[in-house]
Amino acid sequence: MNPAAALTPESFDLISIFLRADWVVKLVMTGLAVASLWSWTIIFDKLFKFSKLNREANTFEDAVASGRSLEDVAADAGEQPTHALPRMLQAALKEWRDSRTRGGATEGQLAFLVQRIDRTLDTIIARESARVETGLGSLAIVATASPFVGLFGTVWGIMQSFQAIAIQKNTSLAIVAPSIAEALFATAIGLVAAIPAYIFYNAFSTAAGTYAGRLEGFADDLSTAIQRRLSERA
Repeated sequence: MNPAAALTPESFDLISIFLRADWVVKLVMTGLAVASLWSWTIIFDKLFKFSKLNREANTFEDAVASGRSLEDVAADAGEQPTHALPRMLQAALKEWRDSRTRGGATEGQLAFLVQRIDRTLDTIIARESARVETGLGSLAIVATASPFVGLFGTVWGIMQSFQAIAIQKNTSLAIVAPSIAEALFATAIGLVAAIPAYIFYNAFSTAAGTYAGRLEGFADDLSTAIQRRLSERA
């Protein structure tokens, strides 16, 4: 049988290449496809969450800048706000109210109160930063590992090509083309999985850093406002 006779243009569509591939190459392709779907799930989730976080932060910062008292803004946020900014405000005001209930305080006690507020705000920022960075490690794994996994599939496919040459004792393109197509397809899937993961990993890392900086800036402003109140009280 002429090997070329069994090959048609339809033999090189993506489904045919996958079905004809060696089981190792099929495993590589399937794993990379799953990794790509996994990374896109994380990407869409992060796009939605960062958009929501920044939108809520804008609304809350507008409320703080509206001239209303901080107590009223904190009360409007509810008892258990999901966003970090109102939680930070409520935590700082709680420390402030607790200090007022104790009556007069020395300068050292006031300084300790400021330190306690700063530690509370730093804890909230650290936890929120860790929360928004969840999933970025997975994107990094997909971005860095996928090309090498695809390369493994490529090498395996080329090995199959040489094996076909040895068995058929024929170096014609019809003999090696199917295995080469499988190898290149594995490489392509690896790149399709890696490139979006790499791009969005960097984008989300930048967004997470920007968001953390936003929280830190709010914490600094809040700490300054509390210190001003303490100075007026003193």
